[in-house]
Amino acid sequence: MLIRIDHASTTPLADQIAAGVRGSVIRGEIGPGDRLPSARALAESIDVNLHTVLRAYAALRDDGLIDLRRGRGAVLRAEFDSGRAALDESAREFVRQARAIGLDTTQMLDFIKEINSR
Repeated sequence: MLIRIDHASTTPLADQIAAGVRGSVIRGEIGPGDRLPSARALAESIDVNLHTVLRAYAALRDDGLIDLRRGRGAVLRAEFDSGRAALDESAREFVRQARAIGLDTTQMLDFIKEINSR
């Protein structure tokens, strides 16, 4: 699993890390039961603060993608849906791009409804 981050990006580093893990899942590089690198090892390898990686891992846990257990680390859940993970990543990218051009939530929803009705 290779995670790349862009320190110059406006996207928070923790979000970039979480997106990197989701991308690895979507591409099939990692699967159910696989362990992620320890937060400390990942932080050192991509040159970020340990707490940034922990924030990313917490977001992945909250999304139901990984389990975090003291002493065991971060493990991909056996029952996650890689199709849903792909959709989740696409939605996050849509929201990021929509916000970059100034759309608010209501405008995004209107846009989705318009596309869906075509």
